[in-house]
Amino acid sequence: MLVFGFLLLCSIKTKGETKVNCSMIGKPEYALLSKDGDIIIGGAFSIHSKINLEMPSFTEKPHRLMCTRFLQQDKPYYKISLSLSLSLSLNLREFRFAQTMIFAIEEINSKASLLPNISIGYQIFDSCGSTLASMRSSMALINGQELTAEHICSGKTAVKAIIGESESSSTIVLSRATGPFRIPVISHFATCACLSNRKQFPSFFRTIPSDFYQSRALAQLVKHFRWTWVGAVRSDNDYGNNGMATFVEVAEREGVCIEYSEAISRTNSKEKIAKVVEVIKKGTAKVLVAFLAQGEMDVLLEEIIRQNVTGLQWVGSESWITARYLATKIVSKVLGGAVGFTISKSKIPGLREFLLKVNPSQNPSNALLREFWEMAFGCHLFPTISSKTEHEKFCNGSENLSNMSNEFTDVSELRISNNVYKAVYAIAYALHNTLACKTSNGAPENKGTCGTKDLIVMHSLQNVNFTMASGETIYFDQNGDPTARYELVNWQKNGAGETTFITVGHYDASLPSEQQFVMNSINIVWAGDSHTKPSSVCSESCRPGFRQAVIKGRPLCCFECLRCPSGEISSTTDSAECIKCPLEHWSNENHSMCVLKKVEFLSFEENMGILLTAFSLTGVSLTIAVALMFYHFIDTPLVKASNAELSFLLLFSLSLCFLCSLTFIGQPTEWSCMLRHTAFGITFALCMSCVLARTIAVVMAFKATVPGTSVPQCTLPLQRVSVFCCTFFQVIICTLWLVLAPPIPYKNITHSLDTIILECDLGSAIGFWAVLGYIGLLSVLCFVLAFLARKLPDNFNEAKFITFSLLLIFCAVWITFIPAYVSSPGKFTVAVEIFAILASSFGLLFCIFTPKCYIILLKPEQNTRKHIMGKTHNKSQ
Repeated sequence: MLVFGFLLLCSIKTKGETKVNCSMIGKPEYALLSKDGDIIIGGAFSIHSKINLEMPSFTEKPHRLMCTRFLQQDKPYYKISLSLSLSLSLNLREFRFAQTMIFAIEEINSKASLLPNISIGYQIFDSCGSTLASMRSSMALINGQELTAEHICSGKTAVKAIIGESESSSTIVLSRATGPFRIPVISHFATCACLSNRKQFPSFFRTIPSDFYQSRALAQLVKHFRWTWVGAVRSDNDYGNNGMATFVEVAEREGVCIEYSEAISRTNSKEKIAKVVEVIKKGTAKVLVAFLAQGEMDVLLEEIIRQNVTGLQWVGSESWITARYLATKIVSKVLGGAVGFTISKSKIPGLREFLLKVNPSQNPSNALLREFWEMAFGCHLFPTISSKTEHEKFCNGSENLSNMSNEFTDVSELRISNNVYKAVYAIAYALHNTLACKTSNGAPENKGTCGTKDLIVMHSLQNVNFTMASGETIYFDQNGDPTARYELVNWQKNGAGETTFITVGHYDASLPSEQQFVMNSINIVWAGDSHTKPSSVCSESCRPGFRQAVIKGRPLCCFECLRCPSGEISSTTDSAECIKCPLEHWSNENHSMCVLKKVEFLSFEENMGILLTAFSLTGVSLTIAVALMFYHFIDTPLVKASNAELSFLLLFSLSLCFLCSLTFIGQPTEWSCMLRHTAFGITFALCMSCVLARTIAVVMAFKATVPGTSVPQCTLPLQRVSVFCCTFFQVIICTLWLVLAPPIPYKNITHSLDTIILECDLGSAIGFWAVLGYIGLLSVLCFVLAFLARKLPDNFNEAKFITFSLLLIFCAVWITFIPAYVSSPGKFTVAVEIFAILASSFGLLFCIFTPKCYIILLKPEQNTRKHIMGKTHNKSQ
């Protein structure tokens, strides 16, 4: 706003024409390098470092701004060593830019094809790295160098276009000043994204990509190398602040955290710079992103070297990453292994030869050439006899620059110089297109577009499109920016121990996002000339099986690693959340992947299954043995008295009871689930029916016929009918159960978190408990009748054994079965069922048949009718 106000004060309307009152401007700074021509191109470069700013006394005219000579040679990273009292501040790199501009103009003038019969002149000013000096330079370029006082000067501009500047802040000042006059400004080095705003800078162009892309490229670079914890330092100007703001925004979006972000200026005090370096030293980040202009990089490096800060991985911006003057042995100890983006380098044929011809003799009165020569050779030029002393070195201009190796003569890294070269050619092609709008007879084709030269040059520049000799196509987008293409360079040492800039990757913003950043196959050298990539994280990565837990009050990159809970996994590094496994899966020991849950069922291979199977087969064997023994002694009184038919039927049902327990072992299937409960229910009902019939037979045998009565004894058909009816009723219950809601295989995943229990779902709990209830009813009836017959004659007191066996079954087995069945988990539920079945079967087998087997085998003398009927006969008598 200050610039626009200043310009408006200089503008007045006189007879419809714009005039500029130059008396309001003050004395413009004289051009350092200039040459007349038909068309003049302006140039502004920061050839010196600072300006001598004096406070006005208001008693005399202000003095013209002068660039001060800021001593650079006292910095430890410069090789120059002078025994002179000179304090030279000439920036050789910027001086090379200015000479490259002159070289391009001379080359174009020598070509008759591009601008025939037209010569291009130039006026190059020194902005001294100051926005105030940039303002003075812009005024001089706009209005010309003539000195006027209280006069109205011509409204014609002195130049048709301006090349410059090297810094964004100075370029902003220059562009704001020239914008209202539609004078194109083409910058070779100003990268601030703010300059792409066409509303604020309508006449600005540049041949270097905007930081809008560089900041994003740096963020992708940091993400690519998995540096999530970085420090940042920037220039405290438009270049650094805007570039760093974009970098921080994109980096945080990519998951990168900034530990600290410091701003410095080349004009800061040493104390201020030292505080910034202290912050860097105390930081835990191993990577430092330096978005610095060369001036700020110089003052920062000076303090970095003084405090001996090493071991940092530097990530640089294009401003300094390929600055040859920094590539010294001392600086390489700090910046060795640095990486950063820069524009592609190129070769300019003939430039080196042109630079080597620069000599004070070209213009003996030019102070800039004299200063350059004295700085290059470390001498006093053209000394007088009176000033000569034995401690000073003198030169006369005959020295040869080809013997010197400095940043001016080094053309191995022509990157920014190539931008200056391209900018000059862009203006030349724009002028060519402007002149081409004339018809063959010399009259303007369109008076509205060809008459106003200033506007036409800018319009032609916006639409320029040409190819350089190197094959590169030059054009500008709607914002005046070129296509953003970068090389990723790495500071490496060659065989001679010299620092070189090796291209290790590329970034092309015109490609799809996933293809923009590409690494080469060249190995990168890291900080401290190490071949191991440094790690820069606030917290170490969480291994698979762990998740990140944010630490309260710390950035997102600082976290704890918590193991995933059981049943949840994280299969990648640095997982933010754990993922639950599917229902039939469970987390492995490391919680890094889901595996199938263990399947649990009572199998024949495990110890419990083997033991129960052995008991079952033992029971079957004993039952068969008893049956065979009874069959062998079937004609003996004891077997006859025991009702042989019911005894064999009972033994048969007990064999089935022992065998049906095997259906509970093994992986449940649809048939085994239906068979196990129903087979047990029917066979055990048959068993209890036989016991019930035997008990009824015993009771009726001793109490049904009493002297004086004629009640008939229980007949054998009645026993058969009772056994059939009692068993058939159980068959009906089981049939209804299987038809209405049969048991089915079921995967129980709720009882155990890490185990799938294969079991049989009852289908209908009513059916299951009905089967058990009916067996219980038969057992109660048997128990009651046996209890009533417990005092029958001792020699045939089978009721005592039935009572004891049923008491054992009910108390020791079935009464304890219910709570054990309900509370037992998984395969133990099945084991409890098998145990109940085997215990019941063995109880009946042993309690009923052991006394008989004992008499048959060991007491055969008691196996007589007399002995069996002895006490019974006495009592009846």
